[in-house]
Amino acid sequence: MNEFYRIGEKLISMEKLNRTVARIMSLRSEGLSQQEVAVRFGVDRSFVSRLETLGAVRKGARLAVVGFPVKNKEEILSLLKETGVDFSLIMTNAERWRFVQEKSGLQLFNEVMRLVAEIRTYDVVILIGSRQRINWSAALLDKEVIGIVLGESPLTEDKYVDPGHLRDLILSVQKD
Repeated sequence: MNEFYRIGEKLISMEKLNRTVARIMSLRSEGLSQQEVAVRFGVDRSFVSRLETLGAVRKGARLAVVGFPVKNKEEILSLLKETGVDFSLIMTNAERWRFVQEKSGLQLFNEVMRLVAEIRTYDVVILIGSRQRINWSAALLDKEVIGIVLGESPLTEDKYVDPGHLRDLILSVQKD
């Protein structure tokens, strides 16, 4: 499912671009300097700096976490409470289907719009779900969004969320 873009004479592979950016960030997180990474990839140091700026998440921000379908829901809710997350909406697959099926079309629309409006009041939103749902939600929220991808759509069963990874992500957002 590689996306390509033609720009003039160049054919750009999003998969290659994403892999390269991920490797640049990985090397930086391992402690290499911006200059060392830039030399390895044949780019300017300022390019590495700008990539970091594009991906930076504000620190000390008000944080919301939304996720489904989550297998270890209670463990994740406990973690969110323990870390002081400002807003959480975590559902299993059965709960999300009940949420949808127990409402009329108008009720569902109103409830989703209310949730979107509330979630938009937070500085950073961690979304846990399918890649497609994360992308759609990020577009609706127009906020800093961090995605934890549980798989490709449609997700038809509960998925395990690594609490250690989520804790690290939350703590990095909350740092001053």
